[in-house]
Amino acid sequence: MHMIKELAVLFITFFKIGIVTFGGGLTMLPLLERVLVKEKKWVSMDEILDYYSIAQTTPGIIAVNVATFVGHKRAGTAGGIVATLGMVTPSVIIITVIAKFISNFEQIEWVKKAMKGINASVAALLTYAVFSLCRKNLKSLMSVLLFAASFAAIYIFHAHTVLIVLSAAAVGVIAFAVSKPGQGNTRE
Repeated sequence: MHMIKELAVLFITFFKIGIVTFGGGLTMLPLLERVLVKEKKWVSMDEILDYYSIAQTTPGIIAVNVATFVGHKRAGTAGGIVATLGMVTPSVIIITVIAKFISNFEQIEWVKKAMKGINASVAALLTYAVFSLCRKNLKSLMSVLLFAASFAAIYIFHAHTVLIVLSAAAVGVIAFAVSKPGQGNTRE
């Protein structure tokens, strides 16, 4: 009975988060942090950042991947599945309703105006997520240099994202391998 209750709470929690998933995964970081770290205390801030990093480097929607990780941590495979379903169900419902009842949805004038407002708020959410991630992750000279190099590689040289992530992972492994004993266990 406890497992069923846990699965129901997972589904409802991620359903509520999924209802307000506008703008993609990065815009979800503040909400995921508030609900999963501060309110529910299901994961630590370090864990949510780790899940977020892994979710960005794996196929799929970032917020859905994070839901899967958190659900799996809470209730194993069933929890991962239920949390994922909770996260995607609102989108499936909304998209189905829009597709069924409104043809040429994007051509409706009030929808165009609403999207401009949503886009502005999504830009603010993305900006907040970037500042939040920087503040929580750029705590050493190595991480600042890696951030600057990655940004330059993407912005100036248009390097492929996979190459950036793999290169950063390699630098992190090398830095860990050459660090002094006892220093490799700290979060960079």
